[in-house]
Amino acid sequence: MNVFSIPMRTRFRGITVREGVLFRGEGGWGEWSPFLEYPPEVAEPWLRCAEEAAAGDWPEPVRDQVPVNVTVPAVDAHAAHSIALAGGCSTAKVKVAEPGQTLADDQARVEAVRDALGPDGRIRIDVNGLWSLDEAVSAIPVLDRAAGGLEYVEQPCADVEDLARVRRRVDVPIAADESIRRATDPYRVRDLEAADVAVLKVQPLGGVRACLRIAEDIGLPVVVSSALESSIGIAAGVALAAALPTLDHACGLATVQLLDDDLVTEPLLPPAGWLPVGMPVVDSAALGRLRASSDRVAHWEQRLQDVRAVRREQP
Repeated sequence: MNVFSIPMRTRFRGITVREGVLFRGEGGWGEWSPFLEYPPEVAEPWLRCAEEAAAGDWPEPVRDQVPVNVTVPAVDAHAAHSIALAGGCSTAKVKVAEPGQTLADDQARVEAVRDALGPDGRIRIDVNGLWSLDEAVSAIPVLDRAAGGLEYVEQPCADVEDLARVRRRVDVPIAADESIRRATDPYRVRDLEAADVAVLKVQPLGGVRACLRIAEDIGLPVVVSSALESSIGIAAGVALAAALPTLDHACGLATVQLLDDDLVTEPLLPPAGWLPVGMPVVDSAALGRLRASSDRVAHWEQRLQDVRAVRREQP
């Protein structure tokens, strides 16, 4: 197993090291990197995505590059300004509602990003479902002013019913992420008219073709977003974005910028705010350099066994 361990430049999503597995198949490489806390039944669709990629089973693209946003973690305002400036993108997604931080911290971060991008840049914020309904209704206008106008707010509340309520009480568009990828019924977002934008992530949702079906059925503009993968995993997200009939928003696929290293000869970085479509070339030296320790390899071998056991139990 090609188990990798890549240090991160900035603590993000509570982690400082990104782990996962690369599989090689007849059609190329696939990445399996469910977050460590995910149980086997949650990690199983991530494996389907890796298998699809390794088999080379992606649909034909309708574009040869996709626009992307820079992702700004919940850092201080100075660091946020530097990250946004160095990102090379005209759109930024800013993380807010970090536990232990205040709305004033979020406001300062968003203001710093606006200063970095200038008046024509687009800013969206990602709450990861951490606000209550009342907090969302109160905070969104504050951060909308700080941004000089938000493109949208991603997952302000965890509950899809609250998401629908927020959408009716604020003037900023709402995007759904966790309410789609973690939901038993991802189409509740559509049925409740809870969002203006659907955020799709290829690994959690089972691959490029599975996401295309959701995009068609959900009937909302789609933003393809990263699950903090290496360039191999990001390539699957790019393949999805490239295959969508329409792509009205920049995608959250520039997160290789958050990693301190990568597994390919030419990492998928967006010097001009765009990523090329195609599979990057795996670097054998990087595979060796970034190979996880023996105990972590054993951990991932056990995870793979557990996921396959879940599959055998499925009807």
